[in-house]
Amino acid sequence: MITLVSSIISILMVAEFVLGNFVNGFIALVNCNDWLRKQKVSLADGILTALAVCRIVLLWTILINWYATMYNPALYSLRIVIRVAWTVSNHFSNWLATSFSIFYLFKIANFSSLIFLHLKWRVKSVVLMMILGTSVILFFQVAVLSIDETIQTSEYVRNITEKTKLRDILHLSNMTLLTLTNFIPFTMSLISFLLLIFFLWKHLRKMQLNGKRSQDPSTKVHIKAMQTVISFLFLFATYMLTVILTIWNSNELQKELVQMLFQALAITYPSIHSFILIWTNRKLTQTFLSFLWQPRCWLKVKGTR
Repeated sequence: MITLVSSIISILMVAEFVLGNFVNGFIALVNCNDWLRKQKVSLADGILTALAVCRIVLLWTILINWYATMYNPALYSLRIVIRVAWTVSNHFSNWLATSFSIFYLFKIANFSSLIFLHLKWRVKSVVLMMILGTSVILFFQVAVLSIDETIQTSEYVRNITEKTKLRDILHLSNMTLLTLTNFIPFTMSLISFLLLIFFLWKHLRKMQLNGKRSQDPSTKVHIKAMQTVISFLFLFATYMLTVILTIWNSNELQKELVQMLFQALAITYPSIHSFILIWTNRKLTQTFLSFLWQPRCWLKVKGTR
């Protein structure tokens, strides 16, 4: 029974990995092609392209870590490289996705607050400063992680069992930083979502007072944007919960089935959310449908010959 469940989870992981690489590669190629053709790129397309590239790296690190843990323990010596690659790709994936949520908020919402209007007019600078500012935190996180993993790998190779205070402090610092770097962007995305809901509620109430229908084009845009943010928050919350449980429940992860389940849940976030981003972006949707339609047209033309 356990073998059957493990096989099902493995198949799901590989399927999500293939889907994730396809949709993220599609987003990156379409936006890069558009960039080369127009010789310019919008802020939204730039964020999406960088996010797609980071998620491809994240997918590969999750899959390699899963393979090394479950099927090839000899790759334990590469644990530091895998963990650093995961930390960097996970960091930028989370913060770029959060930046995209904040961009949605500033693009759609229109509050009378002077601070909000100031940030709205300088949304590009806000996003750039957010990414650059959090990169400083990433530097310290990678440094702590590298030292912690080096000590653990050394103990694993030498089969040393005694604990030291320095190792415990480094390991606790590493787990705390990982938790915070996942929790903070999620909190910011949640705040953006709540502000969007509040703005939409005000917008609908104003329209009802003016006797207008609630299904006007602007409302549909707001609702579609909120659907994107809701899906992101749901998947991000699942991913964050998986990461936190992985960090703080290492003893439970000694069970093979639990570890495989956690890896499968983790790989869902960068795969499914990118597919939703294609669905909510008009340019990407049209290009994607055109891409899917071409083989059918080619087969129809070939059949008429």
